[in-house]
Amino acid sequence: MSVAQPLAVDALRVDTAVDIEHVSMRYGRGDAGTLALDDVSLQVGAGEFLCLLGRSGCGKSTLLSLIGGLERPTAGTIDVGGRRVGTMFQDSSLFPWLTVAGNIELSLALSGVPRRDRASRVEELLDIVRLPGTERKRPHELSGGMRQRVALARTLAQDCQVLLMDEPFAALDAITRDAMHDEIERIWMERELTVVFVTHNVREAVRLGDRVMLMKPSPGRMAREMVVDVPRPRRMDAPEIALRAAELHDELDRQERLATRTAEAVA
Repeated sequence: MSVAQPLAVDALRVDTAVDIEHVSMRYGRGDAGTLALDDVSLQVGAGEFLCLLGRSGCGKSTLLSLIGGLERPTAGTIDVGGRRVGTMFQDSSLFPWLTVAGNIELSLALSGVPRRDRASRVEELLDIVRLPGTERKRPHELSGGMRQRVALARTLAQDCQVLLMDEPFAALDAITRDAMHDEIERIWMERELTVVFVTHNVREAVRLGDRVMLMKPSPGRMAREMVVDVPRPRRMDAPEIALRAAELHDELDRQERLATRTAEAVA
């Protein structure tokens, strides 16, 4: 069986799917507001799997919201080149009164898919996320991992080219999370998606990403870029993953020490 290799970062950037230029985001008015992001620039290549990593409060989710068009930046520009963007969150947010099929069909309807085509599309999407035959089940009948698979199918129903994922596996147990890593990697490769994946789990970032962008808080800025030159498929417990995760942990610890010294100096 051939092993899929991570794409070279330079090649990825030839065709940019997401172009972020000098973006800042402030909540509130004037100097009294909170500066969540400060002068962030980043390019995500078409077909790249990019992970945004950092501690809580460093602006990862804010940046994802800006890419998805849920908010507008205070300054700077974000360009997705007319590509369709879908977002998946930590909470599956399935409607409990609808069946699995009903939840997915709602997304298809909002995307303009004709009613006559929806049942076949639901079947296709459930095959993609490996949940065939669950059309009539309701969310409470599914495990956490199954609900996230349905949420992924619902997002893919938008026929998105850029997939934004905001800590989608954080609430899952370790075994289920590892299985979901395999699934999202497979779907990303099969559908040639561009993925921007937010996490605070260092090993998860290294396991999934072609690149990992480490962010630092107060305000949110890019602190480090790591190219993950580890062949796919990858295992979470592989020594190569552990080595690169240790490097990022060291950087996070350095940030923490610096933040502590800064706070003590101000006090």
